[in-house]
Amino acid sequence: MKKQIIYFLIFIFGFTTFGFSSDTIQQEAELTEAQYLLLYQMFVDSFEQTLTYQHETVNLKGRIASIDVPDDFKYLNGADSEKILTDIWGNPPSTDGDQSLGMLIPINQTPFSDSTYAINITYSEEGYIKDEDAEDIDYDELLETMQDDTKEYNKFRVEQGYQPMHLIGWASPPFYDHVNKKLHWAKELKFGDMEVNTLNYNIRILGRKGFLQLNAIGEMSVLDDVKENIDHILTSVNFTKGYAYDDFNPDIDKVAAYGIGGLIAGKVLLKAGLFAKLGILLAKFWKVIAIAFIAIFAGAKMLFNKKEEFVNDISSDE
Repeated sequence: MKKQIIYFLIFIFGFTTFGFSSDTIQQEAELTEAQYLLLYQMFVDSFEQTLTYQHETVNLKGRIASIDVPDDFKYLNGADSEKILTDIWGNPPSTDGDQSLGMLIPINQTPFSDSTYAINITYSEEGYIKDEDAEDIDYDELLETMQDDTKEYNKFRVEQGYQPMHLIGWASPPFYDHVNKKLHWAKELKFGDMEVNTLNYNIRILGRKGFLQLNAIGEMSVLDDVKENIDHILTSVNFTKGYAYDDFNPDIDKVAAYGIGGLIAGKVLLKAGLFAKLGILLAKFWKVIAIAFIAIFAGAKMLFNKKEEFVNDISSDE
């Protein structure tokens, strides 16, 4: 995997990051394993030096919410998180209103760790979400609907150059905390012909005007770790006074057109008409509804697929 990432990085950054020119691609393909690992570590060290981790209380989006960074995690601000999501993990650039507010990463890991996961934080001001339907939802039936929707979305994903994805099932069924207005669930997904399935652990914290989205992305192997830390994560993030769920004012505040079931299924975007808008908006569409973000290193693999000739030339020298 690391060798593939080196090829990817050298290609994307025009070989200049490591002092190579495009004329030396053949020599690059003949480097030893130790040299590949050295190049990889050089890039990791260089990139890590650009990141600023925080470990205490952080205010989010104009102080509408705050996060008391759990002891077992470290926090990256929105700008650093966007660099990781797009430049390193291969996600499409965020659209307006979809930018990362920050990211939680296990304290003993980095964005480059083989088995790492990250919890990306965004905010959606879709309105106050009524939760009366939470007790009545049949989550098995909802899952079947989501699986059918995913099949329909795949033709658009393929047209945009992304591998099809398949919603395997609940990795952890939805649970709604009525008292604290916090919802979480997890999905298992498979991208194309990838051998390792992807975990997408979703957390929604409801507020007066919308909700915070915390999406944990990694391989299925990190599920137990995420579950072990879920209580700490849930208690660490809260809306501030004036923006909390209980601060809702029906006389002036907007009410969302969907409830808990629609929030899980992602129906809001379909109702908003984004389904018909391809291109960059499609990235937002599939990120919110199906996985939020491409699995770790999956984006790099997708780009390799687009550069098939380049990859084949490199692979033939291994």
